[in-house]
Amino acid sequence: MRQEAPEQGEHERERLVHEIQELNGAMEEAVMASLLQNLLSMDLTIQQLRVLMVLVTTKEGATGRGLSDSFGVSMASMSGVLDRLVDHGVAVRTPDPRDQRVRRVHATPLGASVVRRLMVARPFRGDILMRLPLADLRALEQGFRAVSRQISLLEQAGD
Repeated sequence: MRQEAPEQGEHERERLVHEIQELNGAMEEAVMASLLQNLLSMDLTIQQLRVLMVLVTTKEGATGRGLSDSFGVSMASMSGVLDRLVDHGVAVRTPDPRDQRVRRVHATPLGASVVRRLMVARPFRGDILMRLPLADLRALEQGFRAVSRQISLLEQAGD
């Protein structure tokens, strides 16, 4: 079996990486209109959506103090944001099991569905993937596994 010259292999790698990045950018632009439509249809501010996304991705919930520190806003401002999220039914406050004086804020199932609705505007939705030929789907899975391994290695290394 003939092997490629190292320099030739690097040129091919650079070309492929560039092409993948270009295609990814085009897909992101294509779904941008859908994302914008979803954002405009929601009765939440960008700040409220940002906090809601944190809540959806935090299983143990968050505290108002922790959120205000993370977002660099006053406790009063964060309290107002949380009040509106609770009023919209996308978040709920519950007593902290370790300290009854502290309230934890969790996303409700409705809150999780609001975030999912935003994420529908992504290029790798199931309905799109189901239309791919099986060979393309297998190749895509192989590529995603390789990228996922590299992400895991970077996280383990602390990069």
